[in-house]
Amino acid sequence: MRATHLGLAALLILSACDRPIAETSLVVGEDWPAIGGSSLEQHYTRLTDINRTNVSQLGLAWSLDLDTTRGQEATPVLVDGTLYTTTAWSKVIAVDAVSGKLKWQYDPEVPGETAVKACCDVVNRGAAYFDGKIYSATLDGRLIALDAKTGKLVWSVQTLDDGWPYTITGAPRIANGKVIIGNGGADLGARGYVTAYDAQSGKQAWRFYTVPGDPDKGADGAASDEVLKTKAAPTWFGSFWNYGGGGTVWDAIVHDAELNQLYIGVGNGSPWNHRIRSDGRGDNLFLSSIVALDPDTGKYLWHYQQNPGETWDFTATQPIVLADLKIDGLDRKVLMQAPKNGFFYVIDRRTGKLISARNFVPTTWAKDIDQKTGRPIETPNARYPNPEVGLPGSPGAHSWQPMAYSPDTGLVYIPAQSIPFLYLEDKSFRFRPGAWNLGVDLNAAPLPDTPEAKKAARDALSGALIAWNPVTQTMAWKVDHQRPVNGGVLATAGGLVFQGQSSGILSAYDASNGKELWRFDTQSGVVAAPMSYRIDGTQYIAVLAGYGGAMALALPNFYEPRPRMPGRLLAFKLNGKAALAEPPPVSPPNITTEAWPAESVTRGGALYAEVCSGCHAAGAMSANVVPDLRRSAVLSDAETWRAVVIDGALSSVGMVSFGNRLSAEEAEQIRAYVQIQARKLERPKGGASDGR
Repeated sequence: MRATHLGLAALLILSACDRPIAETSLVVGEDWPAIGGSSLEQHYTRLTDINRTNVSQLGLAWSLDLDTTRGQEATPVLVDGTLYTTTAWSKVIAVDAVSGKLKWQYDPEVPGETAVKACCDVVNRGAAYFDGKIYSATLDGRLIALDAKTGKLVWSVQTLDDGWPYTITGAPRIANGKVIIGNGGADLGARGYVTAYDAQSGKQAWRFYTVPGDPDKGADGAASDEVLKTKAAPTWFGSFWNYGGGGTVWDAIVHDAELNQLYIGVGNGSPWNHRIRSDGRGDNLFLSSIVALDPDTGKYLWHYQQNPGETWDFTATQPIVLADLKIDGLDRKVLMQAPKNGFFYVIDRRTGKLISARNFVPTTWAKDIDQKTGRPIETPNARYPNPEVGLPGSPGAHSWQPMAYSPDTGLVYIPAQSIPFLYLEDKSFRFRPGAWNLGVDLNAAPLPDTPEAKKAARDALSGALIAWNPVTQTMAWKVDHQRPVNGGVLATAGGLVFQGQSSGILSAYDASNGKELWRFDTQSGVVAAPMSYRIDGTQYIAVLAGYGGAMALALPNFYEPRPRMPGRLLAFKLNGKAALAEPPPVSPPNITTEAWPAESVTRGGALYAEVCSGCHAAGAMSANVVPDLRRSAVLSDAETWRAVVIDGALSSVGMVSFGNRLSAEEAEQIRAYVQIQARKLERPKGGASDGR
């Protein structure tokens, strides 16, 4: 996703077991041994105890509050009565799945300053289980193995190359006794790769780079050397290696145990803008591609590129689902993906050949996908030689939130969203190491600043749960949500589909028609996908709640203010009687009587947009995942504000010093701007002077 603050402003105004089960299990029953439920990653359970007829009796069995208010994106795994999951800041927890009692927690102690490298919050999307160990990756790039029973560290290895601003938020996967992990960072400038490590020792087995490197440095000595030389390098131009090129594998990694193939989803270019990155020439393999590798050696097998010459931040890192489908009378082994570009792809997973593709949301950048060549039929202004309002935009029609496939209904359930984005080339682009390097002008339009403009911006944003028939490439049904950035999906053999929303509501829908049958207020936005398990004859539905991620940080909050809530793990069962405590009140805006020259406030607004809005939201309209600065106790005191912004007083929790980018005077100008925004909370319909 990873669209930033200013671009969003522009778009808004414009519209404990010892058996190695996790790598081979294909059917989900009592346990949930892998993040996607099984190696097929269908996010589907065969359990039927909770079903259409009795889901209205579903109640909270237990909840466990976490020690952080930051985003929660992981789907837990369940092995032998214990839930294992990761939380914000790359922590790992083990929880008794019946009582909700915390068994152990492992804190990798990620340095707080790592947060500034992360495009999309200090989130983590989960852990893998294999042979008595729990495997997870940390924001600062370590792959760690823990004893599943005790939480004690078995081994740890640093996976990141020096020199690029990499982070890891994705979950590792297991394949033939190896642990596979990628990384992120393409928006700041990075070169993507995926690496396999021996699950027992942590020794590196192989590495595959997704884009070519600096030709003057020669081959990498990696599994990707030959294919990069023969297939990829001829599709790149200019001095792309100075920018990294992109192609990070930050989410989708799937092991096809039946065919013994590893599928990786490759991300966007770095910079986004193809004209800057590659002189506007070439397909730039393997950006925006699904690539199949031999899991034992890392050898290239095949690829399918969704967006040749990627230039929109359209990634192919979205979840990949494996299934067997009957298409045109033939049994086909397929992989399915609904990536950011808005098209649903069905691909022969033996060969990488496109079977079909159809847009599941409106698309302005392409009319269709050529079914013979597999290439998109782009619209005339798609590559924004002139300003282009793209739909879907950079945030994507579907991001990392898992979709689900039900073999019972034959439908895929997609957490879709509509967030337009204004694409305009940055004519003054210069590469800045460690900063956002997109090649797109994010200052193209001001923020909506009146009630009418804010309502129009809010109305331009929406989400939906879409039930999609992958055989006919048609929509079966759709449930509209008022807000985008909603949760991942669970499908069940009980005829249900579970999905949480950014508003905090967790719902169960009839899988056949989308009728809502049950709902529960978690008190915090839900972006993670639920899962299900059964212990002692009782089926549970579990989900992590905790609003977060890039959109939660950067997107202006046009909805009711929310308190800062801790993340929590919730489990439900039939006739559950537990209850949540009342949420805390929302802190009021911190209003002072200070006055500043108008030019100082204006300058502060520009600096805020450049430096602060990626975490504290455009226009300071924060969703309160990180502190809403308009409500911060620090806002009213210039000395304390300076200690935080310039001196780095809160570096340990991720608020690093910006003394290398701001002067003390500029920090004070930002404070002035935020104070004016705070006063607008007191009088949202206008009124008296704003105190400049």
